[in-house]
Amino acid sequence: MNLERLFMMQKQLDERIETKRQLKGENLVSKKILALLVEIGELANETRCFKFWSSKPPAPKEKVIEEYVDGLHFILSLGIDLKFADRVHLIDVQESKPLVEQFLCVFQAVHQFERALSLESYQSLLDTYLQLAHALCFTLDEVEQAYIAKNEVNHERQNQNY
Repeated sequence: MNLERLFMMQKQLDERIETKRQLKGENLVSKKILALLVEIGELANETRCFKFWSSKPPAPKEKVIEEYVDGLHFILSLGIDLKFADRVHLIDVQESKPLVEQFLCVFQAVHQFERALSLESYQSLLDTYLQLAHALCFTLDEVEQAYIAKNEVNHERQNQNY
Protein backbone atom coordinates (compact mmCIF):
# COMPACT_ATOMS: atom_id res chain seq x y z
CA MET A 1 0.00 0.00 0.00
CA ASN A 2 1.36 3.38 -1.02
CA LEU A 3 0.53 5.49 2.02
CA GLU A 4 2.01 8.63 0.48
CA ARG A 5 -0.33 8.31 -2.51
CA LEU A 6 -3.36 7.83 -0.25
CA PHE A 7 -2.46 10.92 1.79
CA MET A 8 -2.13 12.91 -1.44
CA MET A 9 -5.52 11.72 -2.68
CA GLN A 10 -7.10 12.49 0.68
CA LYS A 11 -5.58 15.96 0.74
CA GLN A 12 -7.09 16.71 -2.67
CA LEU A 13 -10.51 15.54 -1.51
CA ASP A 14 -10.28 17.48 1.77
CA GLU A 15 -9.25 20.67 -0.02
CA ARG A 16 -12.11 20.29 -2.46
CA ILE A 17 -14.67 19.78 0.31
CA GLU A 18 -13.27 22.58 2.49
CA THR A 19 -13.29 25.01 -0.42
CA LYS A 20 -16.75 24.02 -1.60
CA ARG A 21 -18.22 24.13 1.93
CA GLN A 22 -16.31 27.30 2.89
CA LEU A 23 -14.48 25.54 5.71
CA LYS A 24 -10.94 26.75 4.98
CA GLY A 25 -9.16 27.50 8.23
CA GLU A 26 -11.84 25.88 10.39
CA ASN A 27 -10.67 23.29 12.92
CA LEU A 28 -12.48 20.09 11.94
CA VAL A 29 -10.51 17.64 14.10
CA SER A 30 -13.29 16.95 16.63
CA LYS A 31 -15.86 16.51 13.87
CA LYS A 32 -13.56 14.13 12.00
CA ILE A 33 -12.92 12.09 15.16
CA LEU A 34 -16.65 11.74 15.75
CA ALA A 35 -17.15 10.83 12.09
CA LEU A 36 -14.42 8.19 12.42
CA LEU A 37 -16.12 6.67 15.46
CA VAL A 38 -19.42 6.55 13.58
CA GLU A 39 -17.76 4.89 10.58
CA ILE A 40 -16.09 2.28 12.80
CA GLY A 41 -19.49 1.53 14.32
CA GLU A 42 -21.02 1.19 10.87
CA LEU A 43 -18.20 -1.18 9.91
CA ALA A 44 -18.76 -3.31 13.02
CA ASN A 45 -22.47 -3.39 12.22
CA GLU A 46 -21.79 -4.69 8.71
CA THR A 47 -19.54 -7.47 10.04
CA ARG A 48 -22.17 -8.42 12.65
CA CYS A 49 -19.28 -9.88 14.66
CA PHE A 50 -20.80 -8.80 17.98
CA LYS A 51 -24.39 -9.81 17.25
CA PHE A 52 -24.42 -13.03 19.23
CA TRP A 53 -28.23 -12.95 19.27
CA SER A 54 -28.59 -13.08 15.49
CA SER A 55 -27.94 -15.74 12.88
CA LYS A 56 -27.93 -13.27 9.97
CA PRO A 57 -24.58 -13.44 8.14
CA PRO A 58 -22.20 -10.51 7.70
CA ALA A 59 -22.52 -8.19 4.72
CA PRO A 60 -20.65 -9.20 1.55
CA LYS A 61 -16.91 -8.54 1.56
CA GLU A 62 -17.31 -5.65 -0.92
CA LYS A 63 -19.64 -3.80 1.47
CA VAL A 64 -17.42 -4.47 4.49
CA ILE A 65 -14.26 -3.18 2.80
CA GLU A 66 -16.13 -0.10 1.57
CA GLU A 67 -17.09 0.66 5.17
CA TYR A 68 -13.49 0.01 6.24
CA VAL A 69 -12.09 2.56 3.80
CA ASP A 70 -14.68 5.12 4.92
CA GLY A 71 -12.88 5.05 8.26
CA LEU A 72 -9.50 5.16 6.56
CA HIS A 73 -10.53 8.39 4.80
CA PHE A 74 -11.00 10.07 8.18
CA ILE A 75 -7.79 8.65 9.64
CA LEU A 76 -5.82 9.99 6.68
CA SER A 77 -7.61 13.32 6.90
CA LEU A 78 -6.75 13.67 10.59
CA GLY A 79 -3.11 12.91 9.82
CA ILE A 80 -3.11 15.69 7.24
CA ASP A 81 -4.79 18.18 9.59
CA LEU A 82 -2.24 17.51 12.34
CA LYS A 83 0.72 17.44 9.93
CA PHE A 84 1.57 13.80 10.66
CA ALA A 85 1.19 12.56 7.06
CA ASP A 86 4.88 12.53 6.24
CA ARG A 87 5.91 11.29 9.67
CA VAL A 88 4.10 7.94 9.89
CA HIS A 89 4.87 4.56 8.40
CA LEU A 90 3.11 1.33 7.59
CA ILE A 91 3.62 -1.62 9.85
CA ASP A 92 3.92 -5.16 8.58
CA VAL A 93 0.84 -6.71 10.15
CA GLN A 94 1.41 -10.38 10.77
CA GLU A 95 -1.37 -10.96 13.27
CA SER A 96 -4.32 -9.34 14.96
CA LYS A 97 -6.70 -10.05 17.77
CA PRO A 98 -10.06 -11.74 17.25
CA LEU A 99 -12.44 -9.39 15.46
CA VAL A 100 -14.52 -8.14 18.41
CA GLU A 101 -11.39 -7.56 20.47
CA GLN A 102 -9.71 -5.77 17.55
CA PHE A 103 -12.70 -3.45 17.15
CA LEU A 104 -12.47 -2.59 20.84
CA CYS A 105 -8.75 -1.85 20.40
CA VAL A 106 -9.57 0.50 17.51
CA PHE A 107 -12.16 2.37 19.58
CA GLN A 108 -9.61 2.67 22.41
CA ALA A 109 -6.96 3.93 19.98
CA VAL A 110 -9.34 6.62 18.70
CA HIS A 111 -10.08 7.76 22.24
CA GLN A 112 -6.37 7.82 23.14
CA PHE A 113 -5.65 9.79 19.98
CA GLU A 114 -8.47 12.24 20.76
CA ARG A 115 -6.98 12.90 24.19
CA ALA A 116 -3.36 13.27 23.08
CA LEU A 117 -3.47 14.40 19.43
CA SER A 118 0.17 13.33 19.27
CA LEU A 119 2.22 11.68 16.55
CA GLU A 120 2.62 8.62 18.77
CA SER A 121 -1.12 8.26 19.35
CA TYR A 122 -1.78 8.81 15.64
CA GLN A 123 0.72 6.11 14.63
CA SER A 124 -0.91 3.78 17.16
CA LEU A 125 -4.35 4.52 15.68
CA LEU A 126 -3.11 3.82 12.16
CA ASP A 127 -1.41 0.60 13.28
CA THR A 128 -4.48 -0.62 15.13
CA TYR A 129 -6.70 0.18 12.16
CA LEU A 130 -4.39 -1.76 9.84
CA GLN A 131 -4.55 -4.67 12.28
CA LEU A 132 -8.33 -4.47 11.93
CA ALA A 133 -7.92 -4.90 8.16
CA HIS A 134 -5.92 -8.04 8.89
CA ALA A 135 -8.61 -9.31 11.27
CA LEU A 136 -11.14 -8.72 8.48
CA CYS A 137 -8.90 -10.76 6.12
CA PHE A 138 -8.15 -7.78 3.85
CA THR A 139 -4.74 -7.39 2.25
CA LEU A 140 -3.15 -3.96 2.08
CA ASP A 141 -3.50 -4.10 -1.71
CA GLU A 142 -7.23 -4.72 -1.37
CA VAL A 143 -7.50 -1.83 1.07
CA GLU A 144 -5.60 0.49 -1.27
CA GLN A 145 -7.75 -0.43 -4.28
CA ALA A 146 -10.96 -0.03 -2.26
CA TYR A 147 -9.75 3.34 -0.96
CA ILE A 148 -9.03 4.56 -4.50
CA ALA A 149 -12.45 3.42 -5.69
CA LYS A 150 -14.26 5.06 -2.76
CA ASN A 151 -12.23 8.25 -3.16
CA GLU A 152 -13.53 8.48 -6.73
CA VAL A 153 -17.09 7.98 -5.45
CA ASN A 154 -16.54 10.75 -2.91
CA HIS A 155 -15.35 13.12 -5.65
CA GLU A 156 -18.41 12.21 -7.74
CA ARG A 157 -20.63 12.93 -4.75
CA GLN A 158 -19.08 16.39 -4.53
CA ASN A 159 -19.92 16.86 -8.23
CA GLN A 160 -23.53 16.08 -7.37
CA ASN A 161 -23.67 18.44 -4.35
CA TYR A 162 -23.84 15.54 -1.88
